[in-house]
Amino acid sequence: MHAQHTPTWQKSSYSNTKDDCVEIALDPADMGIRDSKAPHAGALHVSPLAWHSFL
Repeated sequence: MHAQHTPTWQKSSYSNTKDDCVEIALDPADMGIRDSKAPHAGALHVSPLAWHSFL
């Protein structure tokens, strides 16, 4: 994510009520992926092209 931008993290619509899921933050230049159980542990950042290939 951009240094001056605070990402908006979104949970999957398939997530359960215990927060056991993956969260994503979509940005035109960078896609963030993190574990909802440990958001403080950091995030994986990939390019939009890599994100699109993953889907």
